[in-house]
Amino acid sequence: MISRNALNFSGGPGALPETVLTQVEAAIKEVPEVGLSILGISHRSDWFAAIVQETENNIRALLGLSKDFHILFLQGGATQQFSMVPMTLLRGQKHAAEYLDTGYWSSKVVTEARREGPVKVLWSGESCGFNRLPADEELAFSPDAPYLHYVSNETVEGLQFQRVLGRDDVPRVCDMSSDFLSKPCDANKFSVIYAHAQKNIGPAGVTIVLVHDTVVKASSDELPSFLNYRRQVESHSNLNTPPVFAIYVVLLVTRWLLNDVGGLENMEQTNRHKAELLYAMLDNSNGFYNGWSSKADRSSMNVAFKLPDADLEKKFLAESHEAGFSGLAGHRAIGGIRASIYNALSLPAAEKLTNFMDDFMRKNRK
Repeated sequence: MISRNALNFSGGPGALPETVLTQVEAAIKEVPEVGLSILGISHRSDWFAAIVQETENNIRALLGLSKDFHILFLQGGATQQFSMVPMTLLRGQKHAAEYLDTGYWSSKVVTEARREGPVKVLWSGESCGFNRLPADEELAFSPDAPYLHYVSNETVEGLQFQRVLGRDDVPRVCDMSSDFLSKPCDANKFSVIYAHAQKNIGPAGVTIVLVHDTVVKASSDELPSFLNYRRQVESHSNLNTPPVFAIYVVLLVTRWLLNDVGGLENMEQTNRHKAELLYAMLDNSNGFYNGWSSKADRSSMNVAFKLPDADLEKKFLAESHEAGFSGLAGHRAIGGIRASIYNALSLPAAEKLTNFMDDFMRKNRK
């Protein structure tokens, strides 16, 4: 019997591995090596310093990250990074930073960046309803740009880049919030990678930021300390009271990825199998399930689709909830249905959803 936690297809916060949930349950009452609840352990303790260090080490190991990068555990979500990046790299620049507008979240990033300096949108998917990503021949990157920014996976529309974009002589910045640590990534090609935790790697409350040393050194003393990468690095993510609980859960998830899953190559294979199951269901439904994104740009994290009409979608959501599924309602921006199949969502859970979808289609096809 699969638990309701294991059938959480929410776009975020997403499911956590069952083994991690068990450890968290125990830690809320008492962390064995400390004798205190995780909710009451000091952020200034030696124990917490060791937790931060191990979590950093695990992320480095999973990504093969060079020593030129600092790993930060910050607050404010990805939304704070929408501003923190241009505050550091764009403010005072004469050349425009280059942004890709590929979906709901990309549009929000562009709005914030324009508060700090000139921005050039290299490509926008607005005219096509954000149902595809740009091809290489549609992009002309400038060597003068302070940086290039893009979102690796659009959670709302279910679009995902399968390649690294941009020029090697221009800093790359990427919001990887919804596919961070879901597959191998050539992280060393970027200058900043940021990801809030609540999709693949933990609960809400902490954002992981990988920032190259050149960006850290570029941080101006005129910035508030909280928004200054250099100050955050100097304090080792402890400038103010950090979210101890959330960081501890991220540690447990990285241990799970390393020790139980066996690394990001294995995680990618599992994620691919889940996605293939669901997309095959869409493709073989003869239009009953209509996928949002183009086949070439489909996300392995978020499967967005529509049914023939709003009444059927309402019925689908009601019956899926009765069957034990959670979080299948599409984002308010586009509606429909969305199955988010983040790391902790198991292959048996994806199989169960596919079987439900097949049964629902057979009963309701007109």
